[in-house]
Amino acid sequence: MSVSQPSHSQPSLYQPSLYQPALYQPTPTLRPVFQRHVPGIGQLAIRPLDVDQDIDLVHAWVSAPRASFWGMQGHSTLQVSGFYRDMQHSAHAQGWLGLCNGQPAFLIEIYDPRHDPLGEHYAVEPGDVGMHFLVAPAETPVSGFSRAVITTIMTFLFESADTRRVVVEPDVNNAAIHPLNQHVGFRYQRQIQLAEKTAWLGMATRNDLANAIAARSPRLSADAQLHMTGSSAHLTPERWAAANRHLVRKAIAEFSHERLLSPVSLSAANADPSAPQPYQLHSPDQRVCYRFTARRLALDHWLIDVDSLSRQADGQELPIDAQQFINEFRQPLGIQVPMLPVYLEEVSATLFALAYKLDPQRHDADALVDAEFQTLEAAMIEGHPVFVANSGRMGFDAVDFHAYAPEAGSDASLVWLAVHKDCAHFSCSAELDYHQVMEEELGQAQVQDFHARIESHGLKADDYLLMPTHPWQWSHKLAITFAAEVAEQRILCLGHGLDVYRPQQSIRTWYNISQPQRRYVKTALSILNMGFMRGLSPHYMRHTPAINDWVHALVENDPELKAQGFCVLREQAAIGVRRDIIEAHFDKYSGYRKMLSALWRESPARFTTDGHRLTTMAALLHQDHQGRALLPRLIRASGLSAEAWLTRYLRAYLRPLLHCFYAHDLVFMPHGENLILQLKDHVPVRAIMKDIAEEIGLMNTEVELPEEVARIAVEVPEELKVLSLLTDVFDCFLRFVAAILVDDGCIDESRFWQQVAQCIIDYQQDHPQFADKFQRHDLFAPRFTLSCLNRLQLRDHQQMIDLADPAANLQFAGQLDNPIAEFRPQLSQQPSPQQSQEQSQEQSQERPQLEDEVMPG
Repeated sequence: MSVSQPSHSQPSLYQPSLYQPALYQPTPTLRPVFQRHVPGIGQLAIRPLDVDQDIDLVHAWVSAPRASFWGMQGHSTLQVSGFYRDMQHSAHAQGWLGLCNGQPAFLIEIYDPRHDPLGEHYAVEPGDVGMHFLVAPAETPVSGFSRAVITTIMTFLFESADTRRVVVEPDVNNAAIHPLNQHVGFRYQRQIQLAEKTAWLGMATRNDLANAIAARSPRLSADAQLHMTGSSAHLTPERWAAANRHLVRKAIAEFSHERLLSPVSLSAANADPSAPQPYQLHSPDQRVCYRFTARRLALDHWLIDVDSLSRQADGQELPIDAQQFINEFRQPLGIQVPMLPVYLEEVSATLFALAYKLDPQRHDADALVDAEFQTLEAAMIEGHPVFVANSGRMGFDAVDFHAYAPEAGSDASLVWLAVHKDCAHFSCSAELDYHQVMEEELGQAQVQDFHARIESHGLKADDYLLMPTHPWQWSHKLAITFAAEVAEQRILCLGHGLDVYRPQQSIRTWYNISQPQRRYVKTALSILNMGFMRGLSPHYMRHTPAINDWVHALVENDPELKAQGFCVLREQAAIGVRRDIIEAHFDKYSGYRKMLSALWRESPARFTTDGHRLTTMAALLHQDHQGRALLPRLIRASGLSAEAWLTRYLRAYLRPLLHCFYAHDLVFMPHGENLILQLKDHVPVRAIMKDIAEEIGLMNTEVELPEEVARIAVEVPEELKVLSLLTDVFDCFLRFVAAILVDDGCIDESRFWQQVAQCIIDYQQDHPQFADKFQRHDLFAPRFTLSCLNRLQLRDHQQMIDLADPAANLQFAGQLDNPIAEFRPQLSQQPSPQQSQEQSQEQSQERPQLEDEVMPG
């Protein structure tokens, strides 16, 4: 498709100018000078046009009948070559070649309107740039490709701080180009008469482009606002029934696991304990009975056959309804009357999201085996594997769900604010500074533009800090709750940035889709979700980079962790806004203390080279809308046996956690969403931990720490310390991995836990210096305390635990049989220190591929 057109009927030399030499000087290299990632399309890149190398291709494009508006039909290769050779040697015009995934795909011309006939038709201003582009023919057209191209070109042009406006003059009869120009914010001024055509004069500023990109979000889309029924279109009877059946199965399984409910077995006394057995569960008033078949696996895991689930009353079959289930069992669940409607709303919101995720048109398990990182991130169905009401997101409306829920996979632009330094604090890692972070995240041109907007109010840019915020947070909370600061110009809304982000499973974290090498952005979000208001404390933000630097140094300098490839994604910079006078009287847990903060976390993009790819560890628990699990398919694609795959996985995931615990008294929150796995040929080679500052603990208050790191030291009773592994790893994650593999027939349950035990035994044999700790914090103990997460949420849905004292509010319910107790190593198996050293050397020689296959952390 020809999508814009210059007047090329009479090719001629442009007159030389010194205008914008950064844009127009010929560049000898053929390497891309700009790249932008577009989901569903790939990497779009721009490099200087090389006439000698590119002319045959360019001639074929511009002289084809489909490029009639380009004005070069009938021109010979020599004529076209001469035109572009003259252009490349001029000082005020430049030809560029666009690439899609490394292949030529579009042509761009950039010029100074002052030296073009266009400049005779309007008042040219400093910073005006003229632009034409042509999209090459494609054997298989890709939906949205032309829109992606023009967005990439415009973003490229505005990367230059000198570019203030982009000017176009499309033929009024070129119907294809006008919607594309509107797509990137061009505003048509009037029609003008050029020598070869009647054209529209169109202009767009950097802010016009940013607003146009932002308007594609369902939250800002005019279509979404006009057609409100679309926000609930996924709530069909079939999907709603499936969502309720799924959630009630989970509720029975997890509430029974936490011993809030007690299903009764209907099987004979001599029934095979390894086979599915029939159960029934009566409501406390005995009016309603649920029946189902289930296998009870290790750690009292209830593997319920979802199709067997039924609900009956008075001999009649009733629909399965999750909210009715909660009402029927509210007494044994211990839900207080004031909280009941709130919890039911969270359950309803979880069902709303689940019905959306059960769309049969979404990627199935087979399609996800080779999927890229962000496709997997958006494809997850379950949310947290333990919590029943795990997608409450109270505060979002139905349109917000489609704009900001991770499963919706929508992209959005962040809103940028300028906050006065008197009430804000910026901190960063030792090797960074504020200006470096801003230019790396926004680009120099965008920073300068934001500074100009500050100064347009008669203010000094140096008095302010730039910070991103969630679009929902700005419009729903900050503009109102912080109205005084806005009115007094302590906070200025600067508008949207040019980069497009995608929300992650953690809901308030954003991944930069446009420039994946740029950092994650985590923003405060005052919605209630899974037991917490999802804000960010400005007081915590002050020391977040220092804590991350400390953890990073510990990990990088530990030979054991380095040998396993374990690393952390540092939260390298943070900013928080305080209201000291007002907030002095607030409760310390109040969400109003955590409304305006943000942090920047390292991107994992560097781990995707040389055939490596990334996946959220939550994907190991993923089952598609038909109940088919991804993990067994991933294992089969690797070509390894389940045992061999698990060995590699546990070495990458579990062994580093063991070492952090026993060597450093350091614990993480290592559930699926908090870890990223680096895969090579579908096999984990590295575990990458994220969400550091708020979710780690140093369980040794005697360790001397820098003052800014001191808050990570937590007082935990000695007998509870080992639960950071037995609960957080065994019960909250590996329990579900085992169930998936056992249910699929990949591995026997006993063999699974033997693999886990062997990983621990190998580690202990390699590190006999921690023998006393192995005994004090015994992972092979016959039983361990059952710590219950749903009980926490059912008790207090707004603040489940005190992050400064996480052990104080834990809820316990007896003990669980330890599935690895039977594999406790004999004393004779324990090596001497000398043997251990020799084994460590041998193992380091067994894994040289980490140096070759894995990017350094």
